[in-house]
Amino acid sequence: MLRVLKFGGTSVGTLERIENVANIVKKMRDNGDDLVVVVSAMSGETNKLIDYAKHYSQTPNERELDMLLSSGERVTSALLSIALNELGYKAISMSGREAGIYTTSEYTYARIEKIETANMEKSIKNGEIIIVAGFQGVSSDDNRVTTLGRGGSDLTAVALAGALNADICEIYTDVDGIYTTDPRIEPKAKKLEKISYDEMLELASLGAKVLQNRSVEMAKKLNVNLVSRSSFTPDVEGTLITKEENIMEAPIVSGIALDKNQVRVGMYGVMDKPGIASAIFTALADANINVDMIVQTVGVDGKTALDFTVPVGDLIKTKNAMVAFQKDVQNIDYNEAIAKVSIVGVGMKSHTGVASKAFQAMANENINIRIISTSEIKISMIIDEKYSELAVRALHEAYELDK
Repeated sequence: MLRVLKFGGTSVGTLERIENVANIVKKMRDNGDDLVVVVSAMSGETNKLIDYAKHYSQTPNERELDMLLSSGERVTSALLSIALNELGYKAISMSGREAGIYTTSEYTYARIEKIETANMEKSIKNGEIIIVAGFQGVSSDDNRVTTLGRGGSDLTAVALAGALNADICEIYTDVDGIYTTDPRIEPKAKKLEKISYDEMLELASLGAKVLQNRSVEMAKKLNVNLVSRSSFTPDVEGTLITKEENIMEAPIVSGIALDKNQVRVGMYGVMDKPGIASAIFTALADANINVDMIVQTVGVDGKTALDFTVPVGDLIKTKNAMVAFQKDVQNIDYNEAIAKVSIVGVGMKSHTGVASKAFQAMANENINIRIISTSEIKISMIIDEKYSELAVRALHEAYELDK
């Protein structure tokens, strides 16, 4: 088999843990598999590098920031390659450039455009284990180093698996699979044997941190079978993320996601005229700000209210973008003390009463819902952050996910 393995920051967080990863790779190689291994930076390294940059600037030049941050993964890839060579295996480390990963020029959040596999295919043919520095590539325009955003090593692994027609892509983290919710919040959470791309994409987008949402989206597009498992218990079966038709009986609700990384932006007394919403959200898009939930009230006396949520990390950029609209609104409020709790399940498409059960669970705990958003397979609710973990436990119990 050709396997693509990805090891996250906690899996390679110390020299001893890198040795553990080397032993996992060694065992698979001894079984005769061809291997491409994608690694993240050692845990805490990326944040340390960001802190270094912010010593000089609170808004560092993004092109130079990418050059800085990409170094963390290259360190890990070289160390793992050294460890494997010492064990007697032919291993070679590669940067994103050497792996042939070409991207857009959107620094700190580039998108993969193409992968030229000739260099990797040559190494595989030569019997080498390839260790790729994740999270990075080079821009097609000017050949500068770019990074793919938080969790970008997942995206690297999936993209390489698709480009190389790998048999499987395994994502190793510090948890042994995908659970019905965060076990640290709800001890009764159960590990899922299988989950569909769409469900995993929703969970990843809604705050579940096991996989990066863009990587799941790409896995669905390229039809790459993903397995999420733990590097600390590698012999324990993980969770398969696959096509919906590969799951015999999909549950009504598969999981509960919690995202505390949200800011609610309230724009009150907005001029109720055609084009104002377009102007506001165009400004946010131009600033590369990902807007999530949007609610607009019915206009009264030429005024309306507009609420939307953005990631906490984009708060400063959002405030800067909103300066242009101060004359069009009476007040702009920013509330960071919120959380988004969501239920996800492909079975929701064919069952009634799913929403009412969620709202009843919130009412039973006296939790007020601020914003509601729904789709075929999810219901998301913005609530006060202080009630977030209570809400997760209440929903988990309401849908009997521990059964």
